[in-house]
Amino acid sequence: MFDLTGKKAIVTGGAGDLGFAMAQALAEQGASLAIWDRSDQTEAAARRLSRPGMTAGAFHVDLAEREQIASCFDETVKALGGLDILINCAGINIRHPSEAFPPEDWDSVLNINLSATFFLCQKAASVMLGQGRGSIINIASMNSFIGGMSNVAYAASKSGVAGLTKTLSNEWAGRGVRVNAIAPGYMDTQMNAYYRQTGDGDRLKAIITPRIPVGRWGVPDDLKGAAVFLASDDSAFVSGLILAVDGGFLAR
Repeated sequence: MFDLTGKKAIVTGGAGDLGFAMAQALAEQGASLAIWDRSDQTEAAARRLSRPGMTAGAFHVDLAEREQIASCFDETVKALGGLDILINCAGINIRHPSEAFPPEDWDSVLNINLSATFFLCQKAASVMLGQGRGSIINIASMNSFIGGMSNVAYAASKSGVAGLTKTLSNEWAGRGVRVNAIAPGYMDTQMNAYYRQTGDGDRLKAIITPRIPVGRWGVPDDLKGAAVFLASDDSAFVSGLILAVDGGFLAR
């Protein structure tokens, strides 16, 4: 079960904490990989994922530039020799009080987190619908279910990712392309380092951590099983799901 041998996958944000862990999980199950990121660690991440007889490709992409999405997608599919799996993990978060949120920061967050996710889904569908199979995995958030604080653009974008995932599933699942999302809970990653470095860390320790039934924050490896499950043919009857990997937070 969960064998991905011969499958070809793109993982955006693959040089980051969560993206790398999910890419690693796919590689461990035999998938060929293309890592998309704008980080200067993109090549290093790809080298770490390469194995005998299988080289992971590294592609520098600024997802805020739609022309880059289109051109790099075609280049990537040609290099991979096809496409079976897309994980849209790239994302940013910029914090301001809502009443003072700058329009340019709103646009930046929405462009990366929501618009780029949609346009990449659209590009993936141009291949997957033609072959009658494929799995798209978007990355949602706890903010897809609950409100945040001082992160209105991020919360709006991740709520949009949830709606986007369900709508694309409605349109494409009957044609062989499943669309799901993973919603990570509170994760110990660089994006959440903000909480560790400010007074909000005390608030989280007092309020949020005790609300997580497993008693801890998540780590990137906690997403590996969910990613492999949704990417594999063993989840063939699963589509339109927003899978919370949150230590039980939403059920509390």
